[in-house]
Amino acid sequence: MSTSSALSSAVRKIKWHVLPLFVVMFIVNYIDRVNIGFVRQHLSADLGIGAAAYGLGAGLFFVSYAVFEVPSNMLMQRFGAKAWLTRIMITWGLAAVGMAFVKGETSFYAMRLVLGAAEAGFFPGVVFYFTQWLPRDERGKAMAVFLSGSALASVFSGPISGGLMLIEGVGLHGWQWMFIIEGMASVVLAGFVWFWLDSKPRDAKWLTPAEQDALVAEIEDEQRRRDAVHTKKPSSWSLLRDPQILIFCLIYFSVSLTIYGATFWLPSIIRKMGHLNDFQVGLFNSIPWLISIVAMYLFAAFAARFKFQQAWVACVLLIAAAGMYAAGLGSPVFSFVAICFAAIGFKAASSLFWPIPQGYLDARIAAPVLALINSIGNLGGFVAPATFGFLEQKTGSIQGGLTGLAVMSVVAAGVVFFARVTPRAGRDAPALQPGVQR
Repeated sequence: MSTSSALSSAVRKIKWHVLPLFVVMFIVNYIDRVNIGFVRQHLSADLGIGAAAYGLGAGLFFVSYAVFEVPSNMLMQRFGAKAWLTRIMITWGLAAVGMAFVKGETSFYAMRLVLGAAEAGFFPGVVFYFTQWLPRDERGKAMAVFLSGSALASVFSGPISGGLMLIEGVGLHGWQWMFIIEGMASVVLAGFVWFWLDSKPRDAKWLTPAEQDALVAEIEDEQRRRDAVHTKKPSSWSLLRDPQILIFCLIYFSVSLTIYGATFWLPSIIRKMGHLNDFQVGLFNSIPWLISIVAMYLFAAFAARFKFQQAWVACVLLIAAAGMYAAGLGSPVFSFVAICFAAIGFKAASSLFWPIPQGYLDARIAAPVLALINSIGNLGGFVAPATFGFLEQKTGSIQGGLTGLAVMSVVAAGVVFFARVTPRAGRDAPALQPGVQR
């Protein structure tokens, strides 16, 4: 077998061996993160947790997530992706189970903080794994498949969580069973991850020696070529002083505001549409995300064919702005339809955004900087639900919050034209692989 044939065979086997597992892991991860959106009324009825407390608790997840994202990424590089991903899944699963036993606002806040800290590092952990196992030209394709898990999770989370909440018995409410079962699914999956994944290509018995040699040689050759061209590795601290990083954080913060504002409040809007049980609410909740999956791939195809990444991001942000503004103007049914329209924009914006900073950053230090952008941007997941909860408790309406999301999307649509998709002239910054999306 020739070296090129061995490399192609190795890449094909790696994709079939690990990508489906990573997609399932992402689905489980996302469900455990957002499933409190379906239990808001139950937390109010059973524990007395009001709208403001619910919004604050939903958002606190992203505070600890942001604080621990970069340190977790550093520890993962020390202990290895296999061990660290397994640890992350076990701890986030146990934290998700712990959500079933909160007794009031204080314990609710504490468990959301613990869950955020436990989940931190999952995304960069998968990125790190791909850099050790796949040649550069293949990583973008693999990441595109992996990140489809977030869209699939948005579709599955409603019916799964709604169905589990119909369970009653053994002194527990349905919402408690939902947290227990979904959390334990993460723990069980962690055991499979430990036995299924290998730390390094040399450890993979399902690769032939020729495939291992070809793969390791290709990845080592990539590093030698980078070192030969770029003798001095740029500093992460110097990049933190770069205004472009601030621009990237602001754009992704705006995108996250809208995504999580919709995620945590959409089930409440759906409940106002009529007399629906938890499972029916879950089914309706899947509709915007199904629409967004189609939109993500259509806009990605348009952006690939008609180049100008900033313009495409601005376009979908304006779609999101129009939908979120309209959602505050009519009946619950009209609001639901408007959010379906907004989902076309904010999910497409999430996927179209990431190639911009990835093309700008030096490949050798991109992982921690991307983790920083991700963690700061995800603080939108704290601001949106906390603000929505405060406004609803004080005014009885979330219209002000929806208008605020629309304004932020318009601002981000303008700011995105100041974002660079390639390094400045003279920068020691090879572009990352195109097409990787978050």
